[in-house]
Amino acid sequence: MKKIILLICFTISPFLFAQNFNIQSFATGFSSPVDIANAGDARVFIVQQNGIIRIAQPNGTVNTTNFLNISSKVLNSGEQGLLGLAFHPQYATNGRFYVYYNAVGTGNITIAKYTVSTTNPDVADVNSEEVLMNISKSFTNHNGGCLKFGPDGYLWIGTGDGGSGGDPQNNAQNLSSYLGKMLRINVNATTGYTIPNDNPFVGSTTGLDEIWAYGLRNPWRFSFDTITGNILIADVGQNTSEEINKVPATQAGVNYGWRCYEGNDPYNTTGCAAATTMTFPVATYSLAGIYCSITGGYVYRGATYPFLTGLYFFADFCADQIGTMDANDAITWSSTFSNVSFTSFGVDFQNELYVASAQNGTIYKIIAPDASVEEMDNQNKIKIYPNPASDEIFVEGINQENLTAEFITLEGRIILNKKLNSDNSIDISNLKSGIYFVTIKSNQTKKYTQKIIVK
Repeated sequence: MKKIILLICFTISPFLFAQNFNIQSFATGFSSPVDIANAGDARVFIVQQNGIIRIAQPNGTVNTTNFLNISSKVLNSGEQGLLGLAFHPQYATNGRFYVYYNAVGTGNITIAKYTVSTTNPDVADVNSEEVLMNISKSFTNHNGGCLKFGPDGYLWIGTGDGGSGGDPQNNAQNLSSYLGKMLRINVNATTGYTIPNDNPFVGSTTGLDEIWAYGLRNPWRFSFDTITGNILIADVGQNTSEEINKVPATQAGVNYGWRCYEGNDPYNTTGCAAATTMTFPVATYSLAGIYCSITGGYVYRGATYPFLTGLYFFADFCADQIGTMDANDAITWSSTFSNVSFTSFGVDFQNELYVASAQNGTIYKIIAPDASVEEMDNQNKIKIYPNPASDEIFVEGINQENLTAEFITLEGRIILNKKLNSDNSIDISNLKSGIYFVTIKSNQTKKYTQKIIVK
């Protein structure tokens, strides 16, 4: 049975009930998962920091054979490791995918291309590596690690500032350095890469041709909103704040401000350009208290939960919380989990959303069982009564076959799964007193959820 953990986010909603979402265990048994990707089909690819990529099938079962194992090439230590994966938009025909890792021996950032096996679609050709970029760095931290194909078909790469506190070499503002940047390259040729003509520093002596934007500290995950065309970048802060940047993906040459500014506040403005030339985050949150490191995610654009449409999902590694940012850039936090340490988000080929836990090696799926269109219609015609109850409850307003009820505790543990009697009653005499979420299903399809109190 899959585990569902309820998250209630108390925000203003266009609906009459509180905005909420759940996470549901999708696949387990991973070692430090740090990225989630799809190849345009139903499979979900899980990147482990140790240099191994595994495949989870749509039902959550995990292939016993690894998709790729390059652990011998990957320096897996601290913030270093195999950190990112992106499939070419034409992967179905060309079989190409790209990885981001720290190389054994040097710790250098390595961007490499691989191809899938010609005989087995669930296994990559480990001998097909072509290194596209090898970026040296002096320190072990702030590696960035995210790479994705943009709506323009080009490969975008987010690099950290190279590490150590406060970017002592000022790499993020240095246009002759690949560090602290958003890079953008064209990998559509058979080998190597070329520079898109509209990159802002092409042909100039001012900056490297590959640079699209700069002034980033440690962009731990970025994504593209497929509807608005924005790029959203979660940039890990230094001492005081975490930030979310959001600009049109077509806007070139953006300076996000680090190390001159951390969030909206000055950090080290020596030699910096005017603040008016920089683009500041649309949202920040303070590092005071439980927060320490932002994990960027995605704007929900799936079709299953219209209630979540347009919300940007992200997390904080230390807080064990999931945050959402609405279209007005207002942040709402979920309740706090234990033993999760969220490291990355990902989407499947239908734009449904997943989040990875480094602490327990689980991939969760973001769901909203209380927010489907059908359930909004059901609010006025289905009810569970009496409430509070002690020995027996009844379900009214639904006349379907094979009805079952799941009882879920506030901690997300399913403690009872029971078929309804012929009169749509359920015996609850053995349940302990407390508050439960009762989900009514017909042939395992969820129809309705209600909170009840057992006396």
